[in-house]
Amino acid sequence: MTEFLPIENYVPHRGAMLLLDRLLSADDEGAVAEVTVPRDGLFLQDQGMPAWVGLEYMAQTVAAWAGWRALQARQPVKLGFLLGTRKFDSTVDFLAPDTRLTVQVQCELLGDNGLGMFDCTIRVNDDVRATARISVYEPEDGSAYVQALQTTEN
Repeated sequence: MTEFLPIENYVPHRGAMLLLDRLLSADDEGAVAEVTVPRDGLFLQDQGMPAWVGLEYMAQTVAAWAGWRALQARQPVKLGFLLGTRKFDSTVDFLAPDTRLTVQVQCELLGDNGLGMFDCTIRVNDDVRATARISVYEPEDGSAYVQALQTTEN
């Protein structure tokens, strides 16, 4: 079994925005990550964690996969962006705190221009809780991309 580094090594998210607990597996086609729904923090409501937060779990799992691939190639981990989703479906409206989720992402398309499409599933044990196809973008220099966006907003 492959040993993985702490999740912070694969994704640029930090603090309250780092939602994943750990990377469970990764290969050339995709990855699986784990997250335990928190009892407090961002997004949590009285009923639990809204199912739509699963989109961010999926996007961060894609980021972890991209970070893992970058480190395998001895490259720096890059900043990426969630562009959107198609066909998001959830069997629940909320995820209960302390529920352990496995998030699986499978690469369907990865272009030379940094655009990608992933098929994603969130499970609790073997039960599917949410599915989606997400679109992502990883520019060559994410920091410069963000600066350019901020400059055009001002």
